Amino acid sequence: MKAYFIRRLILIIPTFIGITLMVFAITRFVPGGPVERMLAQAQQASSSMSGAGRGSTSPLSEGQINELKKYYGFDKPVLVSYFHWLGKVVKLDLGSSTRYYEPVWDIIKSKLPVSLFYGIMAMILSYGVCIPLGIIKAIKHRTVIDNFSSVLVFVGYAIPNYVVAIILLIVFSSWLDIFPLGGFTSDNFYAMGILEKIADIFYHAVLPLTAYMAGSFAVMTFMMKNSLMDHLASDFVRTAIAKGLPFKKAVFRHAFRNSLIPLATHFGNNVSLILMGSYLVEKIFNIDGMGLLGLESVIERDYPVVMGILVISSLLFMTGNILSDICVALVDPRVQFD
Repeated sequence: MKAYFIRRLILIIPTFIGITLMVFAITRFVPGGPVERMLAQAQQASSSMSGAGRGSTSPLSEGQINELKKYYGFDKPVLVSYFHWLGKVVKLDLGSSTRYYEPVWDIIKSKLPVSLFYGIMAMILSYGVCIPLGIIKAIKHRTVIDNFSSVLVFVGYAIPNYVVAIILLIVFSSWLDIFPLGGFTSDNFYAMGILEKIADIFYHAVLPLTAYMAGSFAVMTFMMKNSLMDHLASDFVRTAIAKGLPFKKAVFRHAFRNSLIPLATHFGNNVSLILMGSYLVEKIFNIDGMGLLGLESVIERDYPVVMGILVISSLLFMTGNILSDICVALVDPRVQFD
């Protein structure tokens, strides 16, 4: 098993190079890069200052444009620019933003606490609710509890999370005025005590977390339910019950652990979503996290930030896949990974 995980760790390197090289090449060939954006902004500013009739000429000379391309590395071939960028990444230098003119890592680091909080809380709540709910639905199959919860879960799955976010915002923030309209904290957050700060963060997080988890509830809940029902119908569980083992012990001692295998394989995908979350939910609730940063960076053609986010998200995704294999090996002793 140790050799298997060593091979998986080594495979991260070529996979990472393949992912980043493909996206890096796309950013070079997509029209409307940072240089073009700066030219458009400069031309718009020049037109507003000198009148509408003089906006047809470029405000920068050809030499200045070439200097800008040289500064941002657009004057070199794609492979040369990529390996120059990769060499900086190895040194933990993600470059500088073309929009904020700050180091990319400093920008990402300022968004990390918010994204980590929502990502980790969403994962804890998802597993903490979906696993017990799936067990109850499997044991109470075709009862009122099962049917009613299925309706609620499927409604949450059918409606996109950004629509759920808008509905929650209208009902609980605008009409009922129970929760705030958005943001991560209140305006007087830094004047509060420690317990008040914690309460304020969770108070602002109720609606966004509900919108985050609306869609994932159905997948994980029914994955747990169906897996547990399959194992409850298997021969080894029926044999244990026939020998006099109480049904509750048969469920938790024999069927439950095997039923966790599908959720263990799904764990890696959830790890990769810890940081990124949902940019539409963040936009609706005005949460300054990684998802919103990624959306704005793509729109504004801030390619250094896009590549910096890609570095973190791709490494998280590949690490999450390895963690999924470890979880499967822990849950299922039959898995050896030879």
